[in-house]
Amino acid sequence: MQAKYILWFSLFSLFLSGCETAEISQASSSRLTIATWNVQTLFDGDESGYEYPDYSLTAGWTSEKYQARLNGIADAIGRMVEKAPDIVALIEVENAKVLEDLIKGPLAKQGYRHSFFGGNRNAALGIGLISRFPFEQTLVHSITSQGETSPRPVLEARLIIEDKPLILFACHWKSKVDGEEKTEVQRKDSARVILRRLREIQQEDSEIPVIVMGDLNENHDEFFRLGESSVSALMPDDPKASEVAGHIQTDFLIVSPQKPPQTTSFNNTDEALALYSPWWNELPDGSYNYKDTWETIDHFLLSAAFFNGSGWGFDSCTLINIEPFVRSNGKPYTYNADTGNGLSDHLPLVITLTQVGETGVSGSSAL
Repeated sequence: MQAKYILWFSLFSLFLSGCETAEISQASSSRLTIATWNVQTLFDGDESGYEYPDYSLTAGWTSEKYQARLNGIADAIGRMVEKAPDIVALIEVENAKVLEDLIKGPLAKQGYRHSFFGGNRNAALGIGLISRFPFEQTLVHSITSQGETSPRPVLEARLIIEDKPLILFACHWKSKVDGEEKTEVQRKDSARVILRRLREIQQEDSEIPVIVMGDLNENHDEFFRLGESSVSALMPDDPKASEVAGHIQTDFLIVSPQKPPQTTSFNNTDEALALYSPWWNELPDGSYNYKDTWETIDHFLLSAAFFNGSGWGFDSCTLINIEPFVRSNGKPYTYNADTGNGLSDHLPLVITLTQVGETGVSGSSAL
């Protein structure tokens, strides 16, 4: 596996845009909200030839349906929390134009001034970020797995908000549609790239808080769901998991229920790094429902720096399982391209961060 770091241009399409209009200079009441949402096949109104069949012009997809979809997505973003989140990761968007159409169209009054898109050339869908705050640095990491480039890169964005740094990794890991075991290697290759960057950031400055977010197509408890017999791209800080993995963290991320996250079971290597997952203690059910089973495949994974008493600290994480995101049965209101009804087959997550340091108090306490 190898990763290529791309900034501004490469074999992969990267679009970064911003406006020179006045910035919203402060996070609301020293709080910062970030959302991650797989919006389910958000294609524009043009035809490039790479669209899914339901979104071709011959299938009845139109620019009017696209605009209605944008309006629905924008309205839903505004309903996630009291004020629309400061930063939103949008998974499964076709291109940079979609982000621009959102922030200059139905989201124009929400104050989003910056967007960042990454997707592989000739891929149907990519990943995007919209933000009220400028990006200090952006990277797209391509993933090469088994000699082939993964259809989904990993986005990395560095921001400085209220003079406090923050690094975001926005992801859409390989789905299990081609077989759980067969596709696991691609998710592990994505995890390997992120792990390498986490170690590099740790060496650069261990106090920079880092969030890994997006649709990882992997449950936080995947190891247990698979019978504790194989290494998955997300592994718990558990003695059995450490034993199966050979005690050394290589191509997986360790997800911990502890605040700050700990690696007690992998403590025989100095390079083991754990990330805190709210799914262990704070979130109900799941964000995706497959065959009447809830899955926790959409994530916020937080580095230990969010719990060190300075900079941005973790406050809370919320699953958005209210109307219009869900039907009356509580399941995601999946979008239907024929009727135009629904939003997405995934539910969003919203994380709230607070400034800490002056008082030494954050919204969370260590377990």
